[in-house]
Amino acid sequence: MALPFIVVIYRSLGKTGLFVSSLGFGGSSLGGAFGPIDEAEGIRTVHAALDAGINFFDTAPYYGATRAETVLGKAIAQIDRQRCILSTKVGRYGLRLEDFDFSADRVTRSVEESLQRLRADYIDVIQVHDIEFGDIRQIVQETLPALKRLQALGQVRFIGISGLHLHLLLKVVLEKRLDVVQSYCHASLLDTTLTEFVSKLSDSGVGILSSAPLAMRLLTDAGAPGWHPAPAAVRERCIEAAAYCRSEGASLSDLALNYSYHVPGPHCTILGLSNRDELARALAAIQNPPRADLLERVLEILRPVHNITWASGRPENQS
Repeated sequence: MALPFIVVIYRSLGKTGLFVSSLGFGGSSLGGAFGPIDEAEGIRTVHAALDAGINFFDTAPYYGATRAETVLGKAIAQIDRQRCILSTKVGRYGLRLEDFDFSADRVTRSVEESLQRLRADYIDVIQVHDIEFGDIRQIVQETLPALKRLQALGQVRFIGISGLHLHLLLKVVLEKRLDVVQSYCHASLLDTTLTEFVSKLSDSGVGILSSAPLAMRLLTDAGAPGWHPAPAAVRERCIEAAAYCRSEGASLSDLALNYSYHVPGPHCTILGLSNRDELARALAAIQNPPRADLLERVLEILRPVHNITWASGRPENQS
């Protein structure tokens, strides 16, 4: 599929001085999170994204058990490093609670390992991954100071956090005055609570990243994977919305991406991509306004489950 012409919008990522593309490249798909990945095609997709104007690439050691970082590193090694802004994470390395390690020693080693896999001399944005799975006091008093030391050494440029629960992100960001925060699943057809979060951070200067615009595949034609943590009522409404879109000759995936991309507030909307067809479709989706009647009906279908989220992380971090 040929890539459509696109004039990429660039936004200042808070007070970092970085200018990021309004659509970012999510690395989870490069690790095979949603299906098999052809490594060579993944590398070609990274290069095609750069040619289309996308300059922000977000990944993590957790994605594909380090495979996503490895594939992205191979792609980046073939181009001018100055063309891309690299973001990765520390703290999460698997699915089990024991696979989280926010200690100073582990996150320090994690950054060194990521630099090797990414074939980079520095990381532009380093984030503590899914903070709701950690002891927040440890993250504030040990993890973030360790990353500050790496910042002083020039290994990382800017520091942030990521996670599901907005109240937790807000608490840590305001306490530590971080550079960047990444929220997922809160700027979509299903959930728009990120807009309130953004308003609370309006004077902080923090860069705001929004990921999972398709709500981790809930808002797709194929439907959510079996492991998805959403309640049954949410899954059922999304299936109904997808069926309605198909009956109208439309795609819920395209509608959802366009909607999320235009939610005001985030500086960059991050979408997982693994091949050039997905990239071309995404670029077309964000440029083509949906039919007003289609959007209205889908929002009506989803209204009973609007802003319903799910449990994630330690019980003490839920509220």
